Amino acid sequence: MSLQSPAPKIIVLDDDPTGSQTVHSCLLLMQWDVETLRLGLRDSAPIFFVLTNTRSLTPDHARTITREVCQNLRQAIELEQVKDFLVVSRSDSTLRGHYPVETDAIADELGPFDAHFLVPAFFEGGRTTIDSIHYLNVNGIDTPVHQTEFANDSVFHYSHSYLPDYVEEKTAGRIKASQVDRFILQDIRVGVIDRLKALTNNQCACVDGSVQSDLDHFAADILAAAQSGKRFLFRSAASILTALAKLPPQPIAPDEMATYVRFGKPGAVLVGSHVAKTTEQLKELLKVPGAIGIEVEIQRLVSAPTLISVEFQQMLAEIVEKTATIHTAGQTPVIYTSREELTFEDAETRLRFGECVSSLLMEILKQLPSTLGFLISKGGITSNDTLSQGLSLRTVRLLGQVSPGVSMVCTEKTHPQFPELPVVLFPGNVGDPLALATVYRRLSEMIKPE
Repeated sequence: MSLQSPAPKIIVLDDDPTGSQTVHSCLLLMQWDVETLRLGLRDSAPIFFVLTNTRSLTPDHARTITREVCQNLRQAIELEQVKDFLVVSRSDSTLRGHYPVETDAIADELGPFDAHFLVPAFFEGGRTTIDSIHYLNVNGIDTPVHQTEFANDSVFHYSHSYLPDYVEEKTAGRIKASQVDRFILQDIRVGVIDRLKALTNNQCACVDGSVQSDLDHFAADILAAAQSGKRFLFRSAASILTALAKLPPQPIAPDEMATYVRFGKPGAVLVGSHVAKTTEQLKELLKVPGAIGIEVEIQRLVSAPTLISVEFQQMLAEIVEKTATIHTAGQTPVIYTSREELTFEDAETRLRFGECVSSLLMEILKQLPSTLGFLISKGGITSNDTLSQGLSLRTVRLLGQVSPGVSMVCTEKTHPQFPELPVVLFPGNVGDPLALATVYRRLSEMIKPE
């Protein structure tokens, strides 16, 4: 009788912390020194995440960070004697992100790989891929993503929903559309193990998925091919991670997550994402009794986008005072950035301004009342900064999902300011119009009247 080799460790380099939105009970790493990475490799969970926050960076900076993570990973893998692993470059913002910058850097540092797969289907977010065309469900209609607001992003715009054409566009013709291997639904559902074993030389391939079982089938073949010695890299959304990790149901039901709320006290909500879905959800949240809005008027920072500017410090003081007053009154401050989209002379200037706005939100977070019952962070980059900067965490364990596609973590007992604080990581473009209000209501069930 032959013994089956252990399943490969799944290492996810996540450009914000929302990629864990379909799994549970694993580590999220906010730092990537060798010793911290060894914690992830040693952990009993089959998967762990390194939160790089690269979507908020320039391409050059994203490349540098990705290389640094991979160089340290290579050392950690050698020290821990990890034989088999799969690497995922997780970027879930509807095809927005630094592709192929990040996958190229990973291949250079941790390769060679036999193939890299684009798997953007994310069912909890209403996104599917059929005949290699990526769709987003908009108001009940499956819409090719190049026809949505995301394709017009000022930093990560694109012109194609047909993934081979998207690859050719993003690689500036280095990989032609005709060179992209396509794994369509008909193939996946009958099995593709032989095709996977034949892939070599970091072949680019795109993968269909219309329901979770499609990616479950594909992942089973991927894992079998990996155990036979094939080495694969992924550029994906979160749904393929569910299939690769093969975790049991999460131990804590979503409607029981409110038991983590501290002291029976109200929480706080930070809203940084400005996509249309977030704005719609914010409007619904502010209709809920006890949720009190505080607008961060970001246009005030345009002429002085630095932490030491008078305007920055004045805004900080004003908002901190308001949040304290609202919390003392037994209500929940909802701190949100202005909804209008500002324009900038170039993408780099926009990213720098975004860093300034996020820094303001994090300074507000650090001065929230220590008796906070919970925290909801809305938006991927905002959530990353919440964990790494606002809460200064090295690692955190994922509890699970408080609603579909929406994760919850909890700080350690030893946290100096917010011990055992439940933190919700809520992606910008997930959920129906009432989703944010629903999560707020769910957690607020534990609030005791003053």
